Amino acid sequence: MSNKTKGIVFITLSTLSFALMNLFVRLSGDLPSMQKSFFRNAVAFVFALVILLRSEEKFQFNHKNLPLLIMRAAFGTIGILCNYYAVDHLLLSDASMLNKLAPFFAVVISYFYLKEKVTPFQISAVIIAFLGALCIIKPGFSSLTTGPALLGALGGFAAGAAYTMVRKLSLHGERGPFIVFFFSAFSCLVCLPYLLFFYHPMTLQQFVLLLFAGLAAAGGQFFITAAYSYAPAREISVFDYSQIVFAALFGFLFFEQIPDFLSVIGYFVICGTSVAMFFYNQKH
Repeated sequence: MSNKTKGIVFITLSTLSFALMNLFVRLSGDLPSMQKSFFRNAVAFVFALVILLRSEEKFQFNHKNLPLLIMRAAFGTIGILCNYYAVDHLLLSDASMLNKLAPFFAVVISYFYLKEKVTPFQISAVIIAFLGALCIIKPGFSSLTTGPALLGALGGFAAGAAYTMVRKLSLHGERGPFIVFFFSAFSCLVCLPYLLFFYHPMTLQQFVLLLFAGLAAAGGQFFITAAYSYAPAREISVFDYSQIVFAALFGFLFFEQIPDFLSVIGYFVICGTSVAMFFYNQKH
């Protein structure tokens, strides 16, 4: 497979993983966002730690990349916390829509920060896919002037910036497992003080569900890191919207949520755009 095709495969696997993560987080019930965030990153930290310990380079990294690693970790942590806060304080559809701004921001930031060229077709594909996402989540805009909504939009921007930093680090030769390790450790340290002072007791079922959420998140982190190491955002970010299709499937299977006519239109728009982008990349 070409690098572009590998990037598409990995980003699709990442969306499946993150959809599973959201499913397990939803099933875990009413727990503080910081507590969910800690478990989300703790499992990824353990996975990355094991991989690094089994590698020859261990924890070696290019110290010139340290500012980029910190930026990636900071943006990623802000993205997670803002998204969870938005989910807790907004309509779920509003929070989902704001989080789906991330691929659009990734393309824009890559254009300005990485100087990667963006064709009109690629920009159009991202915009069309975003419109398809709106058909599915049908957000209400009455609350978009509130603090939680602004934080949700900030979370989308931060996630897009984090993806861009991953791409930059990969171009500088940084290993994917170390990027995940650094980000996960950073996020856990940020959430740890809250967990120590405001821990919310959990049942065994909630604990297991959060562990599964962490496993899914770990898979998503490794896959998204691999995706952006193989291909730039302008070529693969549109496939990030496939997460909505997976989320709709899980919603039907576990919560008996049946998509309406607009949602079905959105699925066709997203899938059609993804296929068009794939063939465009193959041709060019």
